[in-house]
This record gives sequence, structure tokens and C-alpha cells, in this order.
Amino acid sequence: MTFSAHAAPAPADTAARTPLTELGKDDPYIWMEEIEGAKALDWAKAQNDRTLPILQGDPRYQGLHDSALAIVNAKDRIPGVAFIDDHDLRNYWQDADHVRGVWRTTTLESYRTAEPKWETILDLDALAKAEGKNWVWKGASCLAPESRYCLVQLSNGGKDAVVVREYDVKTKTFVAGGFELPEGKHRFDWIDKDTLIVATDWTRGEVTTSGYPYVVKLVKRGQPLSAAKEIYRGTKDDGGYGVSPYALRDHDGVVQAVFVNRPLDTFNAETHMVVGDRTVKLPFPLKSSIQALVKGQLVFSVEQDWAEHGLKTGDLAAFDLTAFKAAPDAAKATLILHPTAREAIEGVSATRDRLVVALFQNVTGGAHVYDFKGGAWTRTKLDLPTNSTVGLGSASDKDDRIFVSVTGYLTPTTYWLADAATGKLDKVKAAPAKFDASTHVVEQFEATSKDGTKIPYFLVRPKGLKYDGTTPTLLYAYGGFQASMTPGYSGVTGKLWLERGGAYVVANIRGGGEFGPSWHEQGLKANRQRVYDDFFAVSEDLISRKITSPRRLGIMGGSNGGLLMGVALTQRPELYNAVVIQVPLFDMVRYSQIGAGSSWIGEYGDPQIPSELAVIEKYSPYQNLKAGQKYPEVFIETSTKDDRVHPAHARKAAARLEALGYPVLYYENVDGGHAASANLAETARRVALEYTYLTRKLMD
Repeated sequence: MTFSAHAAPAPADTAARTPLTELGKDDPYIWMEEIEGAKALDWAKAQNDRTLPILQGDPRYQGLHDSALAIVNAKDRIPGVAFIDDHDLRNYWQDADHVRGVWRTTTLESYRTAEPKWETILDLDALAKAEGKNWVWKGASCLAPESRYCLVQLSNGGKDAVVVREYDVKTKTFVAGGFELPEGKHRFDWIDKDTLIVATDWTRGEVTTSGYPYVVKLVKRGQPLSAAKEIYRGTKDDGGYGVSPYALRDHDGVVQAVFVNRPLDTFNAETHMVVGDRTVKLPFPLKSSIQALVKGQLVFSVEQDWAEHGLKTGDLAAFDLTAFKAAPDAAKATLILHPTAREAIEGVSATRDRLVVALFQNVTGGAHVYDFKGGAWTRTKLDLPTNSTVGLGSASDKDDRIFVSVTGYLTPTTYWLADAATGKLDKVKAAPAKFDASTHVVEQFEATSKDGTKIPYFLVRPKGLKYDGTTPTLLYAYGGFQASMTPGYSGVTGKLWLERGGAYVVANIRGGGEFGPSWHEQGLKANRQRVYDDFFAVSEDLISRKITSPRRLGIMGGSNGGLLMGVALTQRPELYNAVVIQVPLFDMVRYSQIGAGSSWIGEYGDPQIPSELAVIEKYSPYQNLKAGQKYPEVFIETSTKDDRVHPAHARKAAARLEALGYPVLYYENVDGGHAASANLAETARRVALEYTYLTRKLMD
């Protein structure tokens, strides 16, 4: 058959584009976009010096901090594990004795006990001390099936950019002369013991406009990076998080196919297959994702209709991999699952011979097992606790066992070892309670958005709540990137907020994935205001039910959720008395030119296109801050080391608010990356600052 070449797509909009240099060029705070510029850092330090004494000087801060630190450092947390085999379950762990963390292993038999015996693989605290680096663990990719040789990813201070070094788990040493990649936003995978497939910035600056790699090469052991052989090249204008190569292995560790994912924007991507030293473009829709390989079936999901195969948005389906590799255009897809309008696939994993799917119905989870027999898929449901969030953990390559987690707002996490072949469930671990949940109940309500859409939300409230609007209430939401906000246990939120009489609300607004791809798509680009209207509808519903009132209602969100907080501040400030804005986007006119912003054009639109800029300008918080408004005093947080959402967003928000005469609290952590916390001690400090602020604004 004939394969199509991997050519760049034609521009979607041929209208005149506004030069980047013209967007926000008159902004008096552009100098804050230099992440570690002396002037910007001096400003941030001055803000910290002003804010920290206010919050840390509150008599309640220390108690909140100590409670948070005890919870995040607790040694009775459930250690999640990667399932290598019964004699090798691996875990990365942080506590007061291991601030940066320790990579370790135990046996399944030992893991089942109350106090497993762990063997250290790599001590990051010791490594950081020996090398004089502020190393933050970013994971390890190990070569199957033995998983002896691993590519360890280390971040300096929590950045997305990492150093990659080959580590021998057996000898517990970095491999002399082994694979190594200098700091960068690499995408890579093992092909075999002596070969890697890598996307990186092979020469300085050879990255997309959002700072991610687009050139893929094969790297041989002992070979300098300069000698690596190129097999694929995207373009500098590619969007998303960069070109990503990956090998698809069967459960014996044998590579069955090698793919290259080339994102065109945040959500549209081409899929290419490596054939020898070249690639061929595959016929997958631009909105689709390869999920797993099981029993020779290439499992994939589609986020758009694929009429040729009768598939609808949100479907899960499969190709026979052998037939697909031989003739991609002629292969026939088999439907596995078609979710209903109130269902969403939240996870897909494969054991040796089974497919396991986390399927949520009305934002509560369940796990279903699919078996491929006689050319068709059969389904059974695992008998797990209901009305919870079900998460799929590590699966065995040797048999059909898989770890599954179950959690809820008031229910500590339990870990189950499920046998997907028999349906047998074995509760392996149960986390202890971190707060008194007996005083609260969980309810699910719906608010009606501006366009009539029903928006569900969870309310965790005191049992004795008086419906008089006096309950301090914290509302959290995200609303973007098809990320679902499902029930989960937070010891910190429970101890620092619920146990002290507060209510906690999570809004399942559009832009998320709670009801599949269509729920997300309804809030994209030109429809962005729907996301914010949904949030306001939930806020108003809480007030109309007299659960709380504007005086007692606070909101919190981070990253895209930080943008949501900024929009709430500028559009509906009368609804709130506290706003926690975490590592936010804020200046949406210039977002595509700072940090990794241009990788999110598929979500928000392109400011260089006048029609899309017109939409963005209507809601961009930075441009819509005005004098003479009743803005509450906000608390803005960011991290200097955040190389995803640039700290300039937070800096400029605080600076403009101050210039307009509003009080503002601001904290910039010099480390921590996009999580704003490089270690558990920093996490406890950040959380204590947040809840001190919320206490002052909503409980006093």
C-alpha cells in the first residue's frame, strides 16, 4: 500500500495575523517576563518579605503548618507501587527523613504487611548532597522485561526540564558511559538495551515556539549525541508538548511497534509509525490516542467521530495490530466501549490478557474488565466500593493482576489487588484517617448554567449545617484540558478546613472531561465563557441554597484553574470574599509567548488571529482589571522555577492590582516548578499559607 508523507498542515486561518511583537507591547510590566531577571526577582522577594510576616504572623499559622507537615510527612501513607513482579514492587517515597525522596523496592509479600521492608534503590537526598544540586525526582523509565536498566529523570529545582541518566538497579549505580541527556524537555523510550529513540533539542534553540522538541533521532550506546540518526522531524510551529516517540511492547517486553506522536496543537496530533529508519503517517483521526496492546489488539480511543469505522466521539476501539501494520487503511476497527452522555472513560490499562477500563458515571467511578474472544469483546465489572473514585494502578505483565485505588472525599484511599481474569479482589492497603470525617456528609447537586446546561457539583458539608449563609465554604474547580475533578481524599483539606467547620465544594464545570470529550469541547476557544458561566452558576446555587454567602464564600484554583480564579475576580467579584490564585495563567493576550503558552493554543485560541484575540480580550483577567471595583484581597502564588506556566502571569497580576490600589498578598517560591513545591516541607508551608489566608477571610 501507499503511505502518506508527514507534511505540515495548512494554516487553519488565512486572515492577517497580528505580529507577536504587537501583542501587549505597551505593558509596563513586560520586564517581569524575564524569569530570573534581577529586577523581577528583587520585586518578588520584596513581595514575599511583605506577605509572609502577615500570614506567618497570624497566631493560627503555626498550628496549621504543623498539622499539614505531619500529614504530608506521615509514614502511614499508602505507598503506591510499580508492579515489576512479586519480588520487585517499586515506590518513590518522601517524608521528614527523606525530604527529596528515596526510590525503593519491596516484595509483594512484604508489601501486604503493616510495615513492609524496603530496600533502597536510589537516595535522592544523598545524591543531591553529593552533587550539590537541588534534585527533584521526575521518574524513571526502565527497560522491560527485566527493568534493570532505567533512565532516571532529575529536575533542578522542580522544572519540567530534566537531566536523564542511565541507572543500574542491580548494582545501584549510574552506568559508567551509559546513556545521558543534558537538561531539556526530552521525550524518549527504550528500543533495546543499546538503543534509545529520543526527541530533544539536539542543537540549542531547536525547539518549538512553546519550548518543546520536534526532532526525533535514534541514539546508540557509546555514541555521542551528535552522531544520532534522525528519523523524524516536525516543525518549529508544532503545538502541544512536543513530538513524543514511544515503543509499544507486548507483555514479554518484545517491541511490536514504534510510534511518533506529533501534536499540531494542544489536542490535535498526527500518529506516525517507525519503519526502519523512516516513518509513515497513520490514518488515525487527529483527536485520538493509542491506549494499550493486549492479545495482539491495538487499543485506542477517539475524541472525534471516525465515520469510516462507525466510531463516535469518546469511543474505545481496537485494531488487530498485525493487520493494521500490514495495511493501516484497510484494517477494520472493533468497538470495545461506547460511553453514554453521562459516562466518561477515565483510565485504560492492560494486564497480560485483559483490558481494564475505569468508567465513570455521573462523576463516580467503577472498573470494567474486557476480554477479547472470537473477534469480540466481552465485559464484566469489578465489585469495588461504589460512590467513589476508582483509579487504575500498575498492572502485571506476568498475569492479569492490577492494583486499583478507591477513594472519596471522606473515605481514605484503599488499595486493592484485582485479578482481571477471575474478578477476585484483595484489599492490600487501607490508609488511616487524617481527620474526623464523622461530622460531615457528601452530597451531589446540580446548578443551571446561563445556557441551561446542568452543572454537577459535590458538596462536603457539616452535618449540622445551618442554611443561613454563615458556613465558611471553599469552592474549587479547574475547567480545562479535559481534566476531570473526581472525588478524592485530602487529609490536608480535611484537617485544615473541614474539621474546623468549613464546607468544601468541587464544581464539575465544562472544559473538563467528566462527561467525555464533548464536555471539554463545549468550553474551547470561542466558547470559553461557558466555563466561567458554569462556575458562577455553581457559586450562585450555593448562595441561593443558603449553604453559604458571598461573605463566607472563597474560591481556589491553579494553573488553568488560576485563570478561572482571575476571571471570577474580574467578572463576578461580588460573589466572593477570598480568592486563592495558584500558579496561574492571567495575561491571555501574551500567554502564547511566555512559558509553554503556545502549546495551549488548541485550548484557548491564538491571540495572533484577530477574531480569536477578540474573544480572549473579553475574559483575560490581566486586561480586565479595573479601578473602583469591589475586589476582595487576593492571595497569589507562583514559583520562580515554573517553566510551564511562566511566573510572570502571577507577578503581573499582583503588580497591576497594587498599581490600581487594591490590597494583594503574593508568595513566590524560588523552587518547586509548576507544583510550586519542590519537597514536602515546601508543600506544608504553601498549604499553611493558603489556609491561614482562607481562615482570616472566611472564618473570622
